Amino acid sequence: MAEAQDHNRETRLPEAEIERQRGIMDQIAANGVGKYWINTYGCQMNVRDSQTLAGMLEGMGYEKAAEQRQADLILFNTCCVRENAERRVFGNVGHLQALKKERPNLIVGVCGCMMQQDGSAERLLSSAPFVSLVFGTHNLYRFPELLQGALKGERLVAIEGDPQGVIAEGLPAQREGNSRAFVNIMFGCNNFCSYCIVPFVRGRERSRAMGDILREIEGLSAQGIKEVTLLGQNVNSYAPEGGGSFPKLLKSLEGLVPRLRFMTSHPKDLSDELIEAMASSKTVCPQLHLPVQAGSNAILQAMNRGYTREKYLGLVEKLRDAMPEIGLSTDFIAGFPGETESDFAQTLDLCAKSRFDSAFTFIYSRRSGTKAAKMEGQIPSEIQHERLSRLIALQEGITAEKLRAMEGKEYELLIEEPSRRSKQDFMGRTGSGIAVNLHGEGLRPGDFARAKMVASGANTLRGELISE
Repeated sequence: MAEAQDHNRETRLPEAEIERQRGIMDQIAANGVGKYWINTYGCQMNVRDSQTLAGMLEGMGYEKAAEQRQADLILFNTCCVRENAERRVFGNVGHLQALKKERPNLIVGVCGCMMQQDGSAERLLSSAPFVSLVFGTHNLYRFPELLQGALKGERLVAIEGDPQGVIAEGLPAQREGNSRAFVNIMFGCNNFCSYCIVPFVRGRERSRAMGDILREIEGLSAQGIKEVTLLGQNVNSYAPEGGGSFPKLLKSLEGLVPRLRFMTSHPKDLSDELIEAMASSKTVCPQLHLPVQAGSNAILQAMNRGYTREKYLGLVEKLRDAMPEIGLSTDFIAGFPGETESDFAQTLDLCAKSRFDSAFTFIYSRRSGTKAAKMEGQIPSEIQHERLSRLIALQEGITAEKLRAMEGKEYELLIEEPSRRSKQDFMGRTGSGIAVNLHGEGLRPGDFARAKMVASGANTLRGELISE
């Protein structure tokens, strides 16, 4: 595929098409339906897509099943970033063959990024002929129409070949909980990192209009949402038609909700203007996920990341100068093609110097269709896993040290959910993104509470509620 570097743009789906899909939703609801279950794989963008699917289903009269086996419709919203995710999808879909024989009217559907990848839909339909509904990321808004066909006994495949995509405003969403929400601000990616399949399955960058984002968050605020996370493959390159930028968007959202977070930020596009917007805001949380992937300039260049280790370390310094309490997290890939022991040592060195609060660490996963898949010097699995183990051990030590340093300090927490172990225990999160467990009778998700940190664990803190 050609690496088209289109300008960031907005392609709005005509309102008439949204109305047509709403009409189909009403038709389905009028006939009476059943229960649904959605299995979601991958990133927060996929989680948000599943919320849209759930919103459509509930608008069509479906109810969420208590467990998958009870559902009349089972959807798999897939990810193709790593090979393990694909294997899990194929295995879990295959396990439904017996249930489909037991209940012939069961509808099994597969959607999302994996279905947008060349050849994946064909392989799935060949290995799982009982699947009756397949659609890609660019056909999400057509779900009511596709489901209507499946309910009539048709086998439907909707994979848009042109990865340009559209932005469909006004789709419903069914969010879990009532205190936090994801909001997409853009879709797609123009970066073409050599290991990444996302631009091929999500398409080129399209930014939502600032007014549409503003109205959505105003509506969420009116519903009592306390924290919004803005989503995009690279939020730093947000650039809607008619002008605007991500720092300007953040400033326009100031004060709409108590807390505002965002992800993901590409280091090559992290500007001084964005750092200033974060540091001066009372709404934007002092937290940033800034994937570095590697610490060697040779590997960063091979990955087509667009920055050097020196540039990245300079950004870390700027961020901490502007926001000393900022919580920084990152992504690392171990065992990229051509990575030498010297290259990997530089990754360990960057990790030690940056002192991240946490890191998501992965071995390199070969993805067909990407440049890296054809590179010489593919690293044997045993070396990949050994390097990953060393990286994890280093980061775990840093995380534990940073959490111990927070003991004795007080922080404001947003309570997110009750503990699974006790009805009187809750998990809250600091502005910098650290999870804190505490005992607090009368607390509810969405409450703010001040707590003193009394103990630390491997990844979380234990706090004591401070009475006012």
